Amino acid sequence: MKKIIILFAALLILAPGLIFADIVSFKAGYFFPKAESDLWQIEFENMDFTSTDYQASIFSFSYEYFLSREISLVLGIEGFTKQKLGTYVGYVSEQIDGDDWAFDYGEGFAISHVFSVSSTPFQVGLKLTPMGRRGKFIPYLGGGVGIYLWNVRLQGEMIDFSDSELFWDSNIGQDVIGYYVYQTDAREENKLTVGFHGFGGIMIPIGNRISIDVSFKYIVVKGRFTDAFQGFENFDLSGYQGSIGINYWF
Repeated sequence: MKKIIILFAALLILAPGLIFADIVSFKAGYFFPKAESDLWQIEFENMDFTSTDYQASIFSFSYEYFLSREISLVLGIEGFTKQKLGTYVGYVSEQIDGDDWAFDYGEGFAISHVFSVSSTPFQVGLKLTPMGRRGKFIPYLGGGVGIYLWNVRLQGEMIDFSDSELFWDSNIGQDVIGYYVYQTDAREENKLTVGFHGFGGIMIPIGNRISIDVSFKYIVVKGRFTDAFQGFENFDLSGYQGSIGINYWF
């Protein structure tokens, strides 16, 4: 819901300028995160979800102002959000003296938490149509920069592998290692980061003022943690996306 509100607000802000735009585009697509920084990797190593679980549908709006026959200025906004409930692989929890401890064997309780990621970029770029804008097929390419509003949240149970104790297990007659389990609600909210993108695609006219637009975009952006996740690498929000939509020509 928050993403929808943000997109709607941006649409209202940009609407007065549409009378000056030469193309308005609405697209739906799919985002494939690269997820290569250490927080991502720690989650994937310990939990039962993978990077494919963070692929998600996206929706975008843009308008394009013609600067020349081949070059135009493109302003756009889109949104990506995904959250996943995951369970630790290979560990269960047991309560001992009022505290929860994780063990790598046994029949205890599952240890789980939710990992949430979202990103809303406000992008500006230059678009090149080398063959012009007339014809049955109109290929294009381009690139630009953006301001990315992003959020990361981790909520639920966490195993602290730096806090361990030995417990006597009478069933096997030896000490076993237990790791402390604690509740967390760690978050980095409403962060702003500059990122870059490149894109390419093709427009296919289907009427006097309407064309189908099929595109591919590559995004490079890494956000710096300043609150709950300090000590981690810059968070990787980069990825690939494919989209299809409608262009309306003014």
